Amino acid sequence: MRKFLFFIVLTGLTIGVSPGACGAEAQVELKINDDGLKSFYLSVGEHYHAREADLVTVRERHVPDEELPVVFFLATKARVTPSTILDLRKKRLSWMDISLQFNLNAATYHVDAGEVSGSPFGHAYGHYKKHPKDRWSEIRLSDADIVNLVNLRFISEHYGYKPAEVIKLRKEGHNFVQINRTVEERKLGGTRKAFAADDESNNGKKDGKPKKSGKKK
Repeated sequence: MRKFLFFIVLTGLTIGVSPGACGAEAQVELKINDDGLKSFYLSVGEHYHAREADLVTVRERHVPDEELPVVFFLATKARVTPSTILDLRKKRLSWMDISLQFNLNAATYHVDAGEVSGSPFGHAYGHYKKHPKDRWSEIRLSDADIVNLVNLRFISEHYGYKPAEVIKLRKEGHNFVQINRTVEERKLGGTRKAFAADDESNNGKKDGKPKKSGKKK
């Protein structure tokens, strides 16, 4: 079995494949120079516990960036490899058709986001609103609907971010690579502020206790 090395270099994201034990030599190197795309790529892999080999495979097959989460989401739900999903997609099957092959219907994609209207999520949520929950299996979602819903779930779950806030960013015209970077920076910014607040509150303390001023009454 080939051994995969997953590492980051300053110029971008690089994934290396060392020669296999069988003696056949192979080397795969993928680079992402864009920081936002690199962040998206790494976050998807982390969220879906993807193997490095699967990330390489998906990347090599030129899957559109915003469809990366769909591949791993379906593979996880269907309990198959990402390659299985990609092979079906190569046959020009829609994401809905692929889902139905594994007994996954529109209910699988629903994300509770409160009242949703307007493009680009209104179309999908309109279906959910018009149909009672026990008939969601009859809903046919478009590829665009599924890409939007899977990315909505991925980003909101991965960062613990409110779905309504992700929808707001999407409505403002941002793609999911940009949204991922924005949410990540906001979360990291909040973490830094929390650490700064802790440092400030502990300033002048020793071993968790306030220092004595040294002044005598």
